[in-house]
Amino acid sequence: MDNLDDLKAIWHVAKTDSLPSSNEMLQIVRKFRDQKLRSKWLVIVSSLLLSCLMIAVLFIVDFKLISTYVGGVFIAISGLWLAASNIRSLKRFSKLDDSSNLEFLNFIEQTRKNQIYYYKKTMIGLVSLCSVGLLFYLYEPAYQHPLWLIGIYLSILVYVAIMWFVVRPRAFKRHANKLNATQERIESILKQPK
Repeated sequence: MDNLDDLKAIWHVAKTDSLPSSNEMLQIVRKFRDQKLRSKWLVIVSSLLLSCLMIAVLFIVDFKLISTYVGGVFIAISGLWLAASNIRSLKRFSKLDDSSNLEFLNFIEQTRKNQIYYYKKTMIGLVSLCSVGLLFYLYEPAYQHPLWLIGIYLSILVYVAIMWFVVRPRAFKRHANKLNATQERIESILKQPK
């Protein structure tokens, strides 16, 4: 009986002011899921629209050089690849409705692994394919004017460099920080005295 009294005393003394209630925890999970699903759907729809637009332009406009068609196909393929990579992860996020704290923590860890894989592998392929496509696609409008060609290609290279070396790392870091904050919040709940 003394053990029960000791446990009750420990239970009443434990500080849980900073921990969310069960309703708040459900809101954290739902907010995380809804934000991810919304952003994934936005990427899917916009990349599919871009690919459809590029394919339509290739069929409607009569280009003189084959390089324009090759570039357009590369850009359309990169858009479809981006949509497909996000479609694969939709199923995983849509199943994240009712889960325990430990399951959600495992889900966040898997999301972190997927995020690193996307950053190190998938994004490299996507950006490379789209950049090469852009270089091919914009060759025809300027190939007869060397100054235009240099200006267009220089602009593309500067744009790709800024996206690759500035925007991409910042976006990855921002997403990783959000994931870390969510993970720390869940771990603080799991570490509370039982």
